[in-house]
Amino acid sequence: MRVTVRLFARLKDVVGAGELARQVDQTARVETVWRDLVREFPALAPYTSSISGAVNAEYARMDSPVADGDEVAFLPPVSGGDSL
Repeated sequence: MRVTVRLFARLKDVVGAGELARQVDQTARVETVWRDLVREFPALAPYTSSISGAVNAEYARMDSPVADGDEVAFLPPVSGGDSL
């Protein structure tokens, strides 16, 4: 099945693209999609323990299943900002 992977902030910079199309197995979960990306882009590995995932614009646990046509997004932790 085919999913669209969206990457944000530093993850997008590491991969060199904000959106990728990927083929995944029928039993794929968010974590499966992430592991496949880390295999292809090893520089993503340091983010494994701190990323957040989403499926179709809804935050999702890493063990959440994905379905054909889903959009799977990965977001690094947010830091910084000015306090007022």
